Amino acid sequence: MKLNELRDNPGAAKKRMRVGRGPGSGKGKMGGRGIKGQKSRSGVAINGYEGGQMPLYQRLPKRGFNKPNRKKFAVVNLGIIQKFIDAKKLSGDITEDALVEAGVVRRKLDGVRVLAKGEYSAKANITVTGASKSAVEAVEKAGGKLTTTAAAAE
Repeated sequence: MKLNELRDNPGAAKKRMRVGRGPGSGKGKMGGRGIKGQKSRSGVAINGYEGGQMPLYQRLPKRGFNKPNRKKFAVVNLGIIQKFIDAKKLSGDITEDALVEAGVVRRKLDGVRVLAKGEYSAKANITVTGASKSAVEAVEKAGGKLTTTAAAAE
């Protein structure tokens, strides 16, 4: 076999349909769009449009409320922090900036909140925006200290 004899398996690569390239192409003249009308024109986006009938998303009742100024915390579990400590990526006093730098969280958002999921055994001082009660207990049980800086902490 030579390089010039290399071929793909028959039927493996399907040629794309070139629309609007004359009557011989099988998709000429109107290019498969039919005659006239909104959908035959370019630049048409009619998602959710129901021909003037009240659209479904407007007919259904709305429930709930999204607070516009709500806080969004980056959530970290103690088990993940322990993993990073074991891998020597975190040590000493652990702050939010240290967590971002080590890659535990991507960004701080409105602060970092620590939850108690996973095993934790390192003796470290952690300073974050918020933490669950069980996370604070788990860190103190391991011999460390977890301090929260926000009033939003539980």
